[in-house]
Formats: sequence, C-alpha cells, structure tokens
Amino acid sequence: MYVSAFADEAADSLADQIRALKALGLEHLEARSIEGKNIHDLPEDRFEGVVEELGKAGIEVNCFGSTIANWGTSITTPFGETLEVAKRALKRMQRLHTPMIRIMSYAILLDEKGRALEDQKEEERFRRLRYLTSFFLDGGVTPVHENCANYGGMSIGHTLRMLEQVPGLKLVFDTGNPPLTRDYSKPYPYPMQSSWEFYQAVRPAIAYVHIKDSYWKEDTQEEVYCWPGEGRGDVRRILVDLLRNGYDGGFSLEPHMQVVYHDPSVTAPPERRLETFLEYGKRFLDLLREVQAEVGTSPKSSVPESRR
Repeated sequence: MYVSAFADEAADSLADQIRALKALGLEHLEARSIEGKNIHDLPEDRFEGVVEELGKAGIEVNCFGSTIANWGTSITTPFGETLEVAKRALKRMQRLHTPMIRIMSYAILLDEKGRALEDQKEEERFRRLRYLTSFFLDGGVTPVHENCANYGGMSIGHTLRMLEQVPGLKLVFDTGNPPLTRDYSKPYPYPMQSSWEFYQAVRPAIAYVHIKDSYWKEDTQEEVYCWPGEGRGDVRRILVDLLRNGYDGGFSLEPHMQVVYHDPSVTAPPERRLETFLEYGKRFLDLLREVQAEVGTSPKSSVPESRR
C-alpha cells in the first residue's frame, strides 16, 4: 500500500510539488498539471526536464491524471483528437514507467434545463473506451476510470454497464465525488449520490482510490470540500472496508480545498495552498494509521511519517 497525491494542488512548479511531497514523507506523485499544463501537453524539452527532476528527487509517478475523455470533452468530438492525446500520454508514461492512467467516459449530454438526454450515445462511448482500454493495456498501462461528472459517474448502474461493455477497464474510486454528483438513475432533479453505496457496488473493480471529502450545501446550492473524514464521502468507513478486504493499492490525496483543477475561478495564495495541502496530508496519514491499527494490517502496508 502506498500514498500518492495530486501535488499540483500544493503548488504550480514541479520543484515546489516535490518539496510538498517530501514534507509528507511521500514518494509517489499523481501527475496532472505542471506549471499550468497537463503533463501530456508539456513541450518535449520541458517534459524531459520533468523526468530528470523526478529521478533526482526519487519520486515515482504512479498514475497520470489525464484529461482523456473527461467532463470537458463531448462524445461528439472527433475520436482522432482523443487518440492524439492518448498516444502522447502513453509515450510519456512509458518513459516514466508509470503503471496507471486516469481516464473518463466523456461529458454527460444534458438539455437546456440540465436534464440528462435519454440518448447518451452509449454504444459510441463503449466503442471508444474499448479501443482506449486495449490501446493502453497493450502499452503496459492500466486505464482506470474515475466516478466524476462524466457518463460513467452518472450512477452506479452506468458504471456497472460500462464495466460490462469494456473488458479490462478498472476503476479509480473518488470518495468525495458522489456527494456532489447527481444520481441520474433517479427522477429529476436528481438527488446526490451516496459514496458508501457507490463504493459497495463497484468495489471488485477498484484498482486505486482518490481521497477527497465533501458535502452539498443545500440552502446555498454550493459544493463544499473539507478535511478527510469530515464530509459525506464516507472516507473512514471506506478505508476500514478496503483494508479489511485486503486492499493493498494506492491512495491519492486530492483536497480541492484551496484550488480546484476543473474550476480556475477557485484560487488561493501560494502559501495557503501549501499549508492546506500539508495539513490535509497529515490528517489523512493520521487517519490511515488509525484505521490500520484498528483492522490490523501487515508490516508491508506501513504508512509514511509526515516530516512536518
């Protein structure tokens, strides 16, 4: 078992991201944005510099947080555009010996009132996902689909149908997404999902876990992100269940408390970003150690000590 993080929530520069990881005693990075660009969009010379910096620091990129088929990409977008990004991503993952890539299943199709269209173009989504899954698996990389604001995150049923139709695809389960994601299997205006119920239904396919916590503030219709274990993401309950069932994979910190990758309007001073990231990491590591002690895990599943 290991702990990773979206260190772009701590800082923009790679040097500062590395320092933040080191402060928490972490040796893994879920690479997403460096200096404002997703890693598969960096110029070639800058990417080679990233490889060198990570190697010198002893930091392993365990997963690429790619933008492939994400909530910002319509299923009507030419598939060739998706494939170009996938090809660049795979080449760079092989260069970094990265074993996993986070992908999604394209944006939800909605009408002008925010209602899901009956025709979500499932067959086209599944066709593309089957191709992408085979493409990455053939390249030695495991694609993991995130339960976010995309087709596969619309409900438990949508995820299960997708898994049935796309052999080889695994899941990265984000604990903090369901409390802020509508359940499109229910009547409009669609209630929010339950993290625990979603997790229970998809647990056999989970290969990786994002740690986020949140709740929906009904009176102001706002998303609220909070410390791990303090929201409606069922973080502790899920940790206990995972460890009791022998989970020995990764956990990736994604606080969203000062900056939100998909919402550039959410900003914070650099020092506040770093401070929050480090506190978030410390709290999660403490929680994970507590859960380990409760369920009794093996020595190989030790948790790093924060160096703060």
